[in-house]
Amino acid sequence: MKLSLKDLEDLCKIAINAAQKAGNIIASYANTNIAVQNKAGGDSVASQVVTEVDVKSQAIIVNELRESMAKYDLALLTEESPDDNSRLEKDYFWCVDPMDGTLAFIEGTQGFAVSIALVSKDGESQLGVVYDPSTKTLYHAINGNGAYKNNKMWTPDLSPEKAFEFTLFIDKSFKKHPKFAQVKSKFQQYAEQNGLKNVRIIAHAGAVLNACWVMDNAPACYFKFPKKQKGGGSLWDFAATTCIVKEAGVYVSDFHGEALHLNKPGSNFMNQKGVLFASDLNIRNFVLEINRLLSK
Repeated sequence: MKLSLKDLEDLCKIAINAAQKAGNIIASYANTNIAVQNKAGGDSVASQVVTEVDVKSQAIIVNELRESMAKYDLALLTEESPDDNSRLEKDYFWCVDPMDGTLAFIEGTQGFAVSIALVSKDGESQLGVVYDPSTKTLYHAINGNGAYKNNKMWTPDLSPEKAFEFTLFIDKSFKKHPKFAQVKSKFQQYAEQNGLKNVRIIAHAGAVLNACWVMDNAPACYFKFPKKQKGGGSLWDFAATTCIVKEAGVYVSDFHGEALHLNKPGSNFMNQKGVLFASDLNIRNFVLEINRLLSK
């Protein structure tokens, strides 16, 4: 079954409603004492923590999506539930991160968000919805129909002549990467060569808002290098933003320069090929080259 544009528009409205309802619950728990539990995840602390708020947010979202799953025969993949692999069998599946950036939420800093996407069986995001409860900012897009921020067409000004600094978005754990100093130095060189005054590093948010903020802070990028260890984010970390920011003009790829595949069998992790969001093609190519140099 192929979904029509009208179908996708209706499903996007459902996802927006679900994201905002979940976001309101998350906001009500902000800056309160929340019990933190550990779970199986990647090799970073951020991927191994979960709170009751994550679980409550997911319950709200799943409840809001349930009717559409029956109507359109959709599968479901969520961060806080086991993968039943129905995503590999159905034509489309909801891909849900009920609260990306849990570590930021725990630490009481901005950087957490709700993320909901509809992904086709072949691994392409058809629509994406992101809601930031801290600022009540809504991002959404349908593949091929533009991106929206707070229900207005999202067309950030990417004029190079207006830029004065380069913004590098990274996970907090990347600061401990053995090659972090080299990467930072490479970006400082890039900034100087392109007439930018400095490199600003932001390392407190989750993957979802890091990707959205690339567009809001151009010239900028966010990436996760390929690695052998499990991790590098999961499908639900990138499913919504891949659609949204691509529609807004961001370059999204893996470290082979290929489109992200968001329905891989066997694993939800993205570590094998990595993930890259760049506000322009020159930055994307520069980051790919950094990875090639550091991999030698």
